[in-house]
Amino acid sequence: MVEAVARSERLPRLAKYEVLEEIGHGGMAAVYRARDRRLGREVAVKVIHPHLRDSTEVVNRFNAEARAVAKLKHPNIVEVFDVSEEDEEEKYLVVELVRGTTLRKVLQAHGALPPEIAAAVALELLGALAHAHASGVVHRDIKPENVLIEQQPEEIAADAGRDAPEDSPERRPPAEGRVRVKLTDFGIAKLLDAQGVTSTGQVLGSPAHMAPEQIEGGEVDARADLFGLGVLLYECMVGHLPFEGTNPAQVLRRVLEGTYPDANAERAVVGSRWSRILDRALAHAAADRFPDAHAMQGAIGDELARLAVTSPRAEIEAWLADPPGYAGAYRPHMIEKLRVLGGQARDRGDVLSAASDYNRALAYAPDDARLLRIVARMHRAQALAIALRRVAVVLAVLVAGASAAWAFGRFVRREGTPPPGASAVQGPATARQEFTTTPAGLSASPPPSAASHGTATASASAVPSAAVGGRTAERTVTLDLKPPMGVTVSVDGQSTREVATGDRLTVDVRPHTLTFSCSVCNPVRIALGGGDKDDTLLVSVPIKPATLVVEGDLAKTYQILQRPEIWVRAGVNTVPLRSAFERVDVKQIETGSAVSVRLEAGKTIRATFD
Repeated sequence: MVEAVARSERLPRLAKYEVLEEIGHGGMAAVYRARDRRLGREVAVKVIHPHLRDSTEVVNRFNAEARAVAKLKHPNIVEVFDVSEEDEEEKYLVVELVRGTTLRKVLQAHGALPPEIAAAVALELLGALAHAHASGVVHRDIKPENVLIEQQPEEIAADAGRDAPEDSPERRPPAEGRVRVKLTDFGIAKLLDAQGVTSTGQVLGSPAHMAPEQIEGGEVDARADLFGLGVLLYECMVGHLPFEGTNPAQVLRRVLEGTYPDANAERAVVGSRWSRILDRALAHAAADRFPDAHAMQGAIGDELARLAVTSPRAEIEAWLADPPGYAGAYRPHMIEKLRVLGGQARDRGDVLSAASDYNRALAYAPDDARLLRIVARMHRAQALAIALRRVAVVLAVLVAGASAAWAFGRFVRREGTPPPGASAVQGPATARQEFTTTPAGLSASPPPSAASHGTATASASAVPSAAVGGRTAERTVTLDLKPPMGVTVSVDGQSTREVATGDRLTVDVRPHTLTFSCSVCNPVRIALGGGDKDDTLLVSVPIKPATLVVEGDLAKTYQILQRPEIWVRAGVNTVPLRSAFERVDVKQIETGSAVSVRLEAGKTIRATFD
C-alpha cells in the first residue's frame, strides 16, 4: 500500500488529463495511461522527464514530433491528439492508447517469426511509411520497440471503421480488423518541408537500425527508413540483427562496412527470394535500395501472392491467436506449396527459381525422400546440360579451325607464297612454331633447325595463341567453390582476384599452384597438373573454426542444440562452422539451462553457466 501511494504521488498532475498509471519508460519521456477529462476517453500521455524539460532543444524536438505526426492520419500510425500548452509546467504529448504489446516483446517471446508472417507485418509498416513519406516525414528510428501490435476484442473490431468511407484504408472486413499494427515514436523525424532540430547533422536513432548515411551525418531521405525496415524484417525472419557487435561502436562500424550474414545461410527456411529482398533493402548505397516504400511493398506483396498468401493481415491474426498451432499447419502447407512452385518453374525451364523453391522446401523437410529425388535429378540434368554445352563449344572450335585451315590452304595455293609474317621454308620440310610458357604468358620461339638455316621467324604476337599442331595452348578451369562466393584465388602466388562458383580461370598448359582463401577461411593450395584439357575444379575452402569456452561445472554435460552431432564440455572447445557466423544455444543437459551465443569464425566466444 505504501508503494502504491508513493507511485501515485509520482504521477504527473495535468489539468486536462487524469493520469492513471505508468505504462512505459524511455530515455526521453515516460508514457502514462490517462483519461481525457473532457471527452472521457482513455489516451496515452508521453511526458518529458523533468531533467530534460528545461532544455530548449529537447522541447523543440518534442514539439516537432507533435507537428510532424499530427498531420499523419493512417490506420498504421499512432494518432496524435494533443500537445501541452507553452505555459504548462509539464511538457507532454497525447496520443491514442494502443492496448497491446511491442514487436520487440513478440520477438523475445517467440524468436524468429515464420517468414510470411514477418513479411505481412512489414507490409503494414510500409503502408504507414508510404503515407508518412508522402507527407514529408521521415521516421529515422524504425525498430521493433516502435512497432505496437494490438489484438482487439471481436465486438470492437466489428465496429472499427464502420463509419469510415468505402474507399478508406480504415474500413476493413471484421475478420481482418482484430489485429492492428501501428508505428509510433516519430520523435526524431526529419521534416523534409521545414528546417527542424534534426536537420543539423546529428546522429539520431538506434545504432543497429540506422542507415549508413544517417551514421555519417549525410543527407537522409525516405530510403533511410527502408533500410531500417530491412533491419527489422531481417531480425523478424532470421531471429537476430544483421549488424551485431559487443558495443555501439562495433555495430556502427559493421553498418558502415555493409557486411552481414546472408539471411538464407543463417536460417535456411527464409529462402533465397526473401533473402534477395532483404539484401536490396539493406544495400549500403541508398541508390541501390528500393526507390520508395511503394516499391518495397510491391516486391513483398508479389512474393506473398506467389505463395498464395491472399490476406496477409488475416495471417498475422491467425498466428498471434495460436503460434504453435499455426506453425504446425504452416510447415506442411509451405512444403507442398514450394514443391508445386518448384515443379512449375522446372517445367518452364527456370532452373534458378526451381532450385530456390526446392531448397527452401528441403530446409523445412531435410529428410523428405521425394524432394531429395527431385533435387538429385535436377543436379544430374544440370550437369548433363553443362557437359553438352562444353561439347558444343569444342565442336564449334573444331569447325572454326577446319574452316580456317581450308581458307589458308586456298590462299597458299592461289598465291604460291606464304602470307606476310610467315616463315620462308626451303625444301619439303614444313617449319613449325613451338610454344613455351614464360612468366609473362605464352610466347613463340623458333625451332633449332629453322634457326640454323638462318630463316626468318614469327614474333609472338604474329602467331595464333589458340592452337599449335592441334593442341590447345590454354585451358579453362571452371570453379565449383564452397563457400560459393567471397573467395579469392592466387595463381602461383602472383595475381589474386575474387572468384565465385561458376567462374572460369584461363591458364596455360603448364602445372600451376592455385591458392584459395577468404577473410574467414583457412587457405587451401591445390596443385593443378599440366595438360590442355578443360576441367571443373571442386574446391572446399574450410571456414575457420570458432573457439567456444564453456564456463561451467566440469562434471556436467553440455550440447549445442543446433548442432547435436557436436558435444562440448566445460573448458575450451573447437567448433567447426558452416558459415562466418552461427547463432547457437549451448545447453547444460542435467539442468536444462541454456545460453545463446554467436559463434564467429576464428574468434573465441564464452558461454557462462552459473
